[in-house]
Amino acid sequence: MTDETDLDDDDTPGLFPVPPIAEQERMIEAILFASAEPVTSAELTRRLPEGSDVGEALVHLRSRYAGRGVHLVRVGSGWAMRTAPDLGWLMRTEQVETRRLSRAAIETLAIIAYHQPVTRAEIEEIRGVSLSRGTIDQLMELDWIRFGRRRMTPGRPLTFVVTDGFLDHFGLETPRDLPGVKELREAGLLDSRGMPGQQRSGDDEDEENPGQTELFED
Repeated sequence: MTDETDLDDDDTPGLFPVPPIAEQERMIEAILFASAEPVTSAELTRRLPEGSDVGEALVHLRSRYAGRGVHLVRVGSGWAMRTAPDLGWLMRTEQVETRRLSRAAIETLAIIAYHQPVTRAEIEEIRGVSLSRGTIDQLMELDWIRFGRRRMTPGRPLTFVVTDGFLDHFGLETPRDLPGVKELREAGLLDSRGMPGQQRSGDDEDEENPGQTELFED
C-alpha cells in the first residue's frame, strides 16, 4: 500500500515508448502523402507520439528522398511531398487550367509578391490605375494572397501578402526565392519596361526598408 501511494506521477513512464527515428520517418511520410496541403512541424509534432523528434526525422526523410522522383520540400511554414522539378513535364497531362488571370490580376500579384506587405493605395500608385475589388477577390479565391498586418499610418490600412498556397503553386520555399529582374529578362519573361513597381526600388531592390517593422501593428 505504501509503495503505491508514494509513486510520483512524474516518474511514471509514458504509456507508449518513443518510436525509433526510422519509424518516425514512416509516420511523417504517411501524413504528408495523405495530406492535400503542406503540414507544419507543429502539426506533425501534435500527431506523432510524445517525445518524437520531428526536426531530425524531417532531415533524414528529406535526405532519403533526395534524387528520387518525389522530393520532400518546405513550403512556407509547412512541409509537403512534391514531384521533382525536372520531372514536372510528365505531369502536364494531369494539369487542368481552370481560369486565366487578367493582366490586372497578374500585375497586382507581382506587386504584392515583390513589395509585400503592401497596401491597396500603394498597389494603385505603382500600377497607375485604381484597383478593382474583383481583382483582389480573384487572387483571394485562388488562395494566393491574404490580408497582412495593418500599417501604423493614418487610417491604419490593411496590407496584402502572398500565401503558402502561392509559394506551393510556384515551387518556392519563401518569397525571397522569387526570381530577380535579371533572371526574368534572361528567361524572356520580362521586357525592357521592367516589372510593376521596379522604378520605386531602383538599384536598391534587395535592401530592406529600415524601420519598416515600426510601421505595423501585430
